[in-house]
This record gives sequence, structure tokens and C-alpha cells, in this order.
Amino acid sequence: MFMHTLADAVTKTPLLTGTDPAQKREEIRRYFHQTFSLYEALFDCITTDAAYYSRPEPLRHPLIFYFGHTAVFFINKLVLGKYLPERLDERLESMFAIGVDEMSWDDLNDAHYDWPSLAHTRDYRAQVRNTVDAFISEMPLSLPITPDSAAWIVLMGIEHERIHLETSSVIMRMLPLDQLQSHPLWTACRDAGEAPQNALLPVAGDTITLGKPATAATYGWDNEYGSKTVEVQPYRVAQYLVSNGEYLEFVQDGGYRKPEYWTEEGRQWLDFTRATMPRFWLLRDGEYMQRNLLEEIPLPLNWPVEVNYLEARAFCNWKTAQTGTHIRLPTEAEWTLLRNRIDADQPDWGQAPGNLNLEHYASSCPVDRFETDGIYDITGNVWQWTETPIDGFPGFEVHPLYDDFSTPTFDNRHNLFKGGSWISTGNEATRYSRYAFRRHFFQHAGFRYIESDNPEVPVEPVNTYETDELVAQYLEFHYGDRYFDVPNYPVACVEALLTQLPEVSKGRALDLGCSVGRASFELARHFDRVDGIDFSARFIQHGVQLKESGQTRFAIPTEGELVEFKEASLADMGYAEVAGRIEFVQGDAHNLKPRFTGYDLIFCGNLIDRLYDPAAFLAQVHERLNTGGCLVLTSPYTWLEEYTPKDRWLGGVKVNGENFTTLDGLKAVLGERFELVGRQDVPFVIRETRRKFQHTLAEMTVWRLK
Repeated sequence: MFMHTLADAVTKTPLLTGTDPAQKREEIRRYFHQTFSLYEALFDCITTDAAYYSRPEPLRHPLIFYFGHTAVFFINKLVLGKYLPERLDERLESMFAIGVDEMSWDDLNDAHYDWPSLAHTRDYRAQVRNTVDAFISEMPLSLPITPDSAAWIVLMGIEHERIHLETSSVIMRMLPLDQLQSHPLWTACRDAGEAPQNALLPVAGDTITLGKPATAATYGWDNEYGSKTVEVQPYRVAQYLVSNGEYLEFVQDGGYRKPEYWTEEGRQWLDFTRATMPRFWLLRDGEYMQRNLLEEIPLPLNWPVEVNYLEARAFCNWKTAQTGTHIRLPTEAEWTLLRNRIDADQPDWGQAPGNLNLEHYASSCPVDRFETDGIYDITGNVWQWTETPIDGFPGFEVHPLYDDFSTPTFDNRHNLFKGGSWISTGNEATRYSRYAFRRHFFQHAGFRYIESDNPEVPVEPVNTYETDELVAQYLEFHYGDRYFDVPNYPVACVEALLTQLPEVSKGRALDLGCSVGRASFELARHFDRVDGIDFSARFIQHGVQLKESGQTRFAIPTEGELVEFKEASLADMGYAEVAGRIEFVQGDAHNLKPRFTGYDLIFCGNLIDRLYDPAAFLAQVHERLNTGGCLVLTSPYTWLEEYTPKDRWLGGVKVNGENFTTLDGLKAVLGERFELVGRQDVPFVIRETRRKFQHTLAEMTVWRLK
């Protein structure tokens, strides 16, 4: 399929819905071939084999990798999903598989790769085209297409290739021009002039819901789904994207030489790069030029500037100093409030309402060309950096066949940009698309700024995935799946103790040794106030995170280095309404602060055999209970000298030559002040990997203060 004009390149992402599977199959086939050909048409601009193997962007692989990578992706995912019985070229499918995410500037990849020849890679792409075409013809297809459908995997490969249509074009902008040639499909806009004067327009606040509905009729990446309701305060927004002309004032004022405008990360980047202007600007004979995809032109002052987040943030700080107001980048929610002014989405519009989806130009264009309600370029022209680090919305779920698409970016180092650029097609051009890059990285990205009455940026911390093996194991133990039909242990303990103590007062409870907090939440269903205390800050932070954000995430091993991603949600567990009754505190059971007293119940779940002096603890615990209060202990009595010196074990030893159990020791220590009112076994299962579990019986003893 050869493309002659920009109109030939325009294709809209297909709907997942329909009534005729045969018609939908042909639609997907056309979309696949059009995408495959469009991608190859971009590489047709390269005139020398050497250009494929150079690294004009040292933070990324050479272009030969990206030329092969998008084809390999189809085969690897179809093999992984067991849709294809065998590979086409194992060497290429390994070499071209990974290594796409951009690196930090101080973590360059200097590895030497034995890249295949261009001819071999072209042949491989032709094999993939035929293989995928045949697969589309034969794959099972029912409507609507869902994430577990074979067609979803094909669409995943297509949309993935459209992402790299854009990222590869950025790398090409860095190649020497003598390695490129003009192409009728990639003709830039020819309009340029003076930059318009930017102005600030009022935007009313609103409460909006972010996230792509599960019922949406187009393909989506995993991070787009879920939902989050945000209250957006009123602000004033720049009428135009920041133009080259407006940004030039910052450059000419010495903005790149004034560290006070830059974040710490920005200063480090400046020290490394020695940048003095945007990446795609050149200064030749005293005249500023701009490098586009296939040519250099005099700097078009009325085109949007293209910068990374660090530069955009520095400009806003400079603008703040110039105006005396609070100038900053918008958050994702603030940008979405603007996007909501455009009702249409890519599959439905007659023509893109901005320089988007290759529907207008093969370059940026003037910033005063596409207007909606007085604001220009709400979508299209260049991506717009936001202040929001990417994170999954509540309800986020990893797709099992692409578990590393989003999760590696949930690290507080990748910021979202929104709106798409002139070459954003397919999923990238839709309303709900969410893409993020490291803050120092370049795409076809610029920005617009807002003026706020509040100097603080309303950005929440990123909810990263806990990968510490022990902590993640306990998160799964508390909040994960049920195994071998054994009930959730913290929940079962609370249910059991309440059965044993039907008359206990429901005022204040202490969950001592609370770990990651599940028993605290369960106790809060029944008690007015709950204190959750644990010695480990690594554990307690997840209870705090759940209480404050309503969710926590963790990654648990399946086998070897493979992991499974999990999310715990207070709302899903029914704790959202009681979380306010809990206070989580780091503390030592042997040395609690005086304020932790006056409890009706103290629950010590699997604690006593992890204390360095359990008898001393038990001898004083009554001081923290109200009259008639109760102490509940659970433990498998796994005494280990790494936690408790052997001479301080409560039991599990010989005394005068006779067996002395932990229950004997508990009675000896507690018997004077407490009455043993109940005793039962409570089983639990701890998952280590997908195929390895610990199955344990803990003994629960229930003691009432005399």
C-alpha cells in the first residue's frame, strides 16, 4: 500500500463495537496494513543505510531498532498469548523486543549491539505483514472486542506502531539533513509570521471525572482506565500555546543561564547538556533557525515552541518573576477541563479540530489557527506538558500481555503530556489518551501556561508499586487473593475475636504489630477509634497510604523475575467510610508513648514471637487497657533467636526436663491479671510465588482484664 498524499495517511482508530464480525475483520485488516505502510513511509525519508545505525539521540537506540521493533511486537505478543504456535526469527524477536524507554542522561546505554542488516529487517517486516494478515483472517472474532479478545492484541500492535510513528519521527529530526530526502507525504506547513500576543482567559472551576470508561468504544491502554473525581479550582489560561516568539524572550533574557528559574532536576540537566536554547533551534550567522522533520527553516515565531518539561517549567518560573503572579503548567485535570469543551472524538469527527491525526500538516503550524471558545490548540499541533506525574487511576489493571507498558512509568519521573501533536494518530489522537515521558526528554511537545490564585500545584504523589519482596508479600497476605479456600487472616481474626467477646465495649481498639493494616481497617468497622502501630516504617506507610489515598499497589513474584501487579482499594473492600477512625503510627511495642492507653481491646496479631522480650511486654500491657478490657493474641509460636533470645522465649522449651508450651508461658505471665476466656486455631496462607505457599495454623487466645 503506497501513500502519495497526506490524505492517504488519515485513518481513524476503529470502534470495538459493531454488528457484523466479517465487516469488522476487514476494517481491522485495513487499519493494520495502513498503519504498517504509513510507518514504512516515514522510514522512506532516510537515504543512507548508515542513518539507521547512528545514534543522533544518545539516550535511545538507533533507528534500525525502531524499524524492527514494531514488527517484532506483533509476533512477541501473539506468541505470548499463545495465538501463534512459533516464532519467525528468534534472534530479531529478542534483539528488537525491549529497550525503548528513554534513559536518564547520566545512565547512557553504551552497549554494542550486533544489529541485523537493513535488508534482513525489511524482509522480516514483510514476513510479519503476511503473518498478521493471515492471523486477522483466521482469528476468532465476536463483538464487542474486549481486552481478552485476539483482536485486542492485534489492535495493541497497531496502536503500538502508531506510537513509534511519532517517536521515530522525533529521532529523525536529529539526523543530518544529508541523510534524509523530501517526501510528498511529509510536507511541512508553509505559513509563518510574527507571534500573536498571548492573553489569559478565565476558566470556571468544576468537578470532573478522569479516566476512560470501561464501556468506551475504542482501544485503550491500561493506564487510561479506572476513574478519579477531581475538583478543579478556577484559573486563567493562556489563549495560545507558548510560541517560539514568546519563548524567545526567555532565551534572550538569559533564562538558560539563570539557575533560579530551574528545578534541581533542571539544573542537573543544564549542567550535563549545556543547553542554551530549545533542542530543535539552531543559531546560524546570528539568525535563529528551526529543524523540522526534513528541513531547516527560519525560526517560525508564530509556531509553538518545542521543549521538554524542565524547560517549560523554567519558563513558567521566569514568567512568574516577570508578572508577579502564579504562572505554572496545568495539571491533567485542568487540561481535561479545557478538552471537555470539544465534544467530538477522533472516530466521530468529520475533520480534526486541531493540527492532529495527520489531517492538516506534517509539521507544526501557527498557534492561532485552530480555535475553540476563544482558546487555540486545545488539542493538536504539539503535545502539552502538564504538572502531573503519570499514575494509574483507582481501578487501574495491568493487561497481562503488556504488563510493562505503564507500570515502569509510575515512578514520579515521568510527566503526562496531553492533546497530541500533528503526527499523533490512532489512540494518541483520542480524548482519553494518556502518555508520559521523562521530564528531560523531547517529543513534538510544547506547553501552555495557566495563572492560578494558589502558588501550590494541586498534584498528588504517585502511587508507585511496592516491590520490596517482604512488604509486597504482606500486602498480598492482607489485601490479596484467597488461596486454598482459607479466609483472609486479619479479617478472620477480627471476626473470631468478636465472636469470643460479644460484650466487649466498642470504644477504642489498638492493633499492635499492625503490619500493613488490614486488621486495623476491619476493627474500624466495629470500634469508634483504632490505633494501628507497627515498628516497621516500610509496613506502616501502606496503611497510611490506603487511608489517605484510598489505594495501594504492589508487585508480587510469580516465578523467577516475573511479577504480577496488584492494587488494593478501600472502596472495593468496604472500608472507605471507616478509614477516618484510624490513626497509623510507627512505634515500638516495648516502648509505646503514654498517650496510647485507655483501650477496650488490644489485638496483637502474630506479634509475641517477634518481640525481643515478650514477657516484659505482657507484664505491662494491662496498663493500657480499660477495666474489663480485652487482650487478644495470635501466633504460630515460631520462636527464632534472630527475633527473641532463647532465654526469653515464652515457651517451646524444656523446663525441668518437661515440655513447656507457649500457652503455658502465657498463663504464667498473664494469669494474675487476666482471665483466659477463649482459645481457637486460625489458619492462614502466605503466598511466596505462584506455586509456593506457606500454610500455617496460628493459635488465638482471648484474655479479659480482671
